[in-house]
Amino acid sequence: MSDGERTSHGGPFEALDAGNEGGEGCPCCAAKPVNDAVAGDKERQPSSTADHDRRDTTLNPQHLGAILLRQFFERAPNATLLIAPESGLVIQANRAASALFRRKAQTIAGRSLAEFYPEQMGIWHVFTEEALVRGHAFTRDLTLALPDGRPHRLEHMAVATEQDGEDYLLVTITDLDVQAQRSVDDEANTYHRKGLDEWRRAERYFREIEREHHLILAAAGEGIYGVNVQGETTFVNPAAATMLGYDPAELIGKDMHSVIHHHKADGTPYAVADCPIYNAFKQGTVKTVDDEVFWGKDGRSVRVEYTSTPIVDNGAMVGAVIVFRDISERKLNEERLRTALADNARLRERLEMENAYLREEIRSQAHHHNILGTSDAVANLIRQIELVAPTDANVLVTGESGTGKELVAHAIHRASARSDRPLIRVNCAAIPRELFESEFFGHVRGAFTGALRDRVGRFELANGGTIFLDEVGEIPLDLQSKLLRVLQDRRFERIGEDRTREVDVRVIAATNRDLKQESAAGRFREDLYFRLNVFPIECLPLRERTGDIPVLAAEFLATTCARLNLPVPKLTKANVEMLRAYSWPGNARELQNVVERAAILARGGKLAFSLPETGRPGSATETATNAVDAAGDDAGSILTAAEMIALEEANIRRALEACRGKVSGPGGAAELLGMKATTLYSRLKAMAPPSEPPPGT
Repeated sequence: MSDGERTSHGGPFEALDAGNEGGEGCPCCAAKPVNDAVAGDKERQPSSTADHDRRDTTLNPQHLGAILLRQFFERAPNATLLIAPESGLVIQANRAASALFRRKAQTIAGRSLAEFYPEQMGIWHVFTEEALVRGHAFTRDLTLALPDGRPHRLEHMAVATEQDGEDYLLVTITDLDVQAQRSVDDEANTYHRKGLDEWRRAERYFREIEREHHLILAAAGEGIYGVNVQGETTFVNPAAATMLGYDPAELIGKDMHSVIHHHKADGTPYAVADCPIYNAFKQGTVKTVDDEVFWGKDGRSVRVEYTSTPIVDNGAMVGAVIVFRDISERKLNEERLRTALADNARLRERLEMENAYLREEIRSQAHHHNILGTSDAVANLIRQIELVAPTDANVLVTGESGTGKELVAHAIHRASARSDRPLIRVNCAAIPRELFESEFFGHVRGAFTGALRDRVGRFELANGGTIFLDEVGEIPLDLQSKLLRVLQDRRFERIGEDRTREVDVRVIAATNRDLKQESAAGRFREDLYFRLNVFPIECLPLRERTGDIPVLAAEFLATTCARLNLPVPKLTKANVEMLRAYSWPGNARELQNVVERAAILARGGKLAFSLPETGRPGSATETATNAVDAAGDDAGSILTAAEMIALEEANIRRALEACRGKVSGPGGAAELLGMKATTLYSRLKAMAPPSEPPPGT
């Protein structure tokens, strides 16, 4: 915005001067803008009595008031600004403002307040808001950024006004130093006029002021000292001497830099030319430093923040006053806070990850209930868990997929002294090879591409608890040595970090491989195998403990129906016999899936299990297969119609045997075979010799 644009805002004054309501302009206002009308006020002297009379008749009271208001504004002794609070722009500035701001009024008008109060707009907003609400406001918190760099103690007073629906503020700025000097001069003049007695009273007054200044200096909590242009100390207050361990007399007349400011915090020498304290009066500017050290008499360093203010007397630089504060405790607290925040961030990350693992464990428990079964194998398994759980021994759980190895790990953890800490599960088969080390031990930010932040590894998360290494046989051979080191030394390092961390973790591993054979074949470290195999537990397949099938099936059926909000169908004896007749290559997990599917498909409260034919011992498919095998590999291996009928009849007889001759009704052979009872009666009638009635009749 150009100067011409800045001075184009007239505000309320221009609105008053712009002309009367009827459009018949005032001679002194209508033809010129407000500034010209005011500036030319002295030039427009009436040339005659007639002219004077004519002006008196044309100048209405409103325009006369505008001219007087303009003259009052321009000639006010204090700096005065007309401000548009909404935009933060200066609309008008008077002569006193021009003197205070050290620039022409035309260059002040139209500028933003942020140019004069660059770091105090927050205070300005509060100040203007108070003025708009209350109609007036007062503050001594605002300071001007003036070219001379000298701090000015200022008082701002604002009065709100309104013109044509727009809010304006008339702000008067008083230089308190000038006002104080004016008061002192005025009082001195008064005393001088009143004679010697009054002069003596003035002398006492000045002495009292000086004494108060010394008392303030002595009572100040901050350290304060002064130096002359040679850097020699001229005064030191008690607080400064106490902080540095000196007697004030020991510092007066000394080169203060060489005594207390000779080295930096890291021990490197501090050249005088680089010292902000001396640069303050050499450059004539205030210098503020927020973290350096002064050196005490005993050689200790004192962390300080200080301000060096140059002192000018009659236009000549005479030295500087330095005000400093001991910030050692504050900096120590800041460092403690940073450390605490960093620790808190690490702890929060760990807790968040632990929380995620605990939720996973809860979900896992929701799907894996207590170990069920009545067989000797289950009883022996529970005894082994009860034996090893109270110890910290490593456990290796082996068995086919679906036999409940993870369930055993959870049971051991819950029965151990570490149950109040999380069980961290790691599926070794699901971790990419290049991420194994990061997953196990964690990494620091920047350790590799994509490491955008520190990450806690699984072992660190499991500290104090248990880590379950599922499918441990899938760990790459070259990484097994690092796992072995953690098991042996209980120490590890994050990727990209030199710090060695200690960890207290119990390890439970599980695999469906024979690790002894893997070790013999060189695919698994033998020493790691021995470390993991301290207490081996084998989970037998379901086909070797068919007595547990009824208990498992009933539990799976109840939990599935509760979870899916389904009516609970009856598990019949025929259902159980059918389940027990199956070989269950997928073990308990496959049984759970079969039961869940049957519960969803159940109609009228009846369960119908859909089992793969190849898994049924004695099934038609198996019998046919045996017949084909017995027939050999020639063309005669294809079954004839008679052979197929024989197979069907054999299957029906087995069903009757399983149901103890019961054909229809719950638990009957018809239900077991999945056919209508009438159909089965027809088949039985066809099977029976003419002299024998069909079974069940």
